[in-house]
Amino acid sequence: MTATSRTITIDTLDGKGRFDTYVAEPASTPRAAIVVIQEIFGVNAGIRSKCDRLAADGYLALAPDLFWQIAPGVELDPDVPDQMQRALDLMGQFDQDAGIRDIEATIRTARGMLAEGGKVGVVGYCLGGRLAFMTAARTDVDASVGYYGVGIDGLLGEAHAIAHPVLLHIPQEDHFVDKDAQARMHAGLDDHAKVTLFDYPGEDHGFATEFGQRRSDESANLADQRTASFFAAHLG
Repeated sequence: MTATSRTITIDTLDGKGRFDTYVAEPASTPRAAIVVIQEIFGVNAGIRSKCDRLAADGYLALAPDLFWQIAPGVELDPDVPDQMQRALDLMGQFDQDAGIRDIEATIRTARGMLAEGGKVGVVGYCLGGRLAFMTAARTDVDASVGYYGVGIDGLLGEAHAIAHPVLLHIPQEDHFVDKDAQARMHAGLDDHAKVTLFDYPGEDHGFATEFGQRRSDESANLADQRTASFFAAHLG
């Protein structure tokens, strides 16, 4: 299916602000919607490509600009050292709780763009992987996927609130998530009825990026296949 794309503006939940959101739409009626949650690099070409691929698979895909309050429209390249440093600086300024509220506003907008009863999932990468876990615990999203989420071991106290399926992809050589943190994630989540964890031996943070030096094709393709099957099962 040939997808089309555009940018829309979404009101914040409190009605006091607005943020841009990249939207990719399938050629025919969407099977469901998926909110794509950015890395620390903004809604860049890689995130837009993730949306376009989901639209080609029949999903309505939306990527909100979560950095709109600190660096609206920013697009950074992790392979350029000064841009990587700026991304880390932005991460330090970012209000994650506000980000979850903006994701919730995007979920509500997505539901309004679907036929009645249509389901909405989220998929996030890096910072977005962490936010996907938080979204699963704090909203009514129907299914959540996180790739190499950072600091999830510090969020395990929220796991009891997860009511819908969650899938997490964990690279075992993630230089942002050490082996002890990974062990805590498994200890806290392996027995959770709604959560599935997949480990990727030898892989580092960012292995499933669309472009650039971090991508590892074989593992990226495997993770993306698992994600596609997960969404097909839980979103339709």
